[in-house]
Amino acid sequence: MKRVIALGFFDGVHLGHRALLRKARQEADRLGCMACAVTFDRHPADVIFGRTTPLLQTLPQREQLMKTLGMDEVLTLPFDENMMHMPWQEFAAMLRQRHHAAAVVCGYDFTFGFRGEGNAQRLQEVFGECCHVIGAVEVSGQRVSSSAIRAFLQQGQVALANRMLGSCHTIEGKVIPGKQLGRRLGIPTANIRLPEGTVVPAFGVYAARVDGHLAVTNIGTRPSVDDGEHITVESWLLNFEGDLYGKTICVELLEFLRPEQKFSSVEELKAQILRDAEQVKQTC
Repeated sequence: MKRVIALGFFDGVHLGHRALLRKARQEADRLGCMACAVTFDRHPADVIFGRTTPLLQTLPQREQLMKTLGMDEVLTLPFDENMMHMPWQEFAAMLRQRHHAAAVVCGYDFTFGFRGEGNAQRLQEVFGECCHVIGAVEVSGQRVSSSAIRAFLQQGQVALANRMLGSCHTIEGKVIPGKQLGRRLGIPTANIRLPEGTVVPAFGVYAARVDGHLAVTNIGTRPSVDDGEHITVESWLLNFEGDLYGKTICVELLEFLRPEQKFSSVEELKAQILRDAEQVKQTC
């Protein structure tokens, strides 16, 4: 079946990406085609420059979100040496012949093919009026981009990152056993590991939502109770009772409350967490 293909890496599936997906859905409905997003299994910079780019999401998260936003399917292509050296003409031909593209949608700054020689203008030369180019999307006068969102999260500016994303930044993981200190203090927490290869938000305490429940979430090394070597995402779900061990939870970061700090006693730590909980209730 013919497809309308939205092109991009789509890390974060932010407001700019959503504009592409929305246009692809509209054109697919108009033409009677499938709406499809084409993405890659790794960030192109990892192969081209030999560096690791911390991502906003895992690949399954990215694929699922794009389907939620209206894509009938997501094609995840391998970005390897062959893809890196593929001439732009061959990539464009692959879209039309192998993936049956009736139309394509891309961002104004999308590049592809060997040395990035393919761009939106060249796609328009190939697909004509069936190539739709989406312009820049801005939030508070700043251009929305995955790199900007990563930087905001690393600086603790989660509210601005969320505005660019169009939803809350989320961290998913399976709940693992901790040291049970929170349970002994009457504030049981659900601990997950930060998914490998994803961006590390600023260490500190966040107002969060975990599976529908407001929560106090600490991201960091827990200097008051741990050896300070391992990054944890530790959430105390407010007004929740139950056993979450072994279950996969989704932590949505809402607002940065304070930097991580070391307390002189567990009693002092507990008192601060209770104050954090009150702040979460008041602000969220």
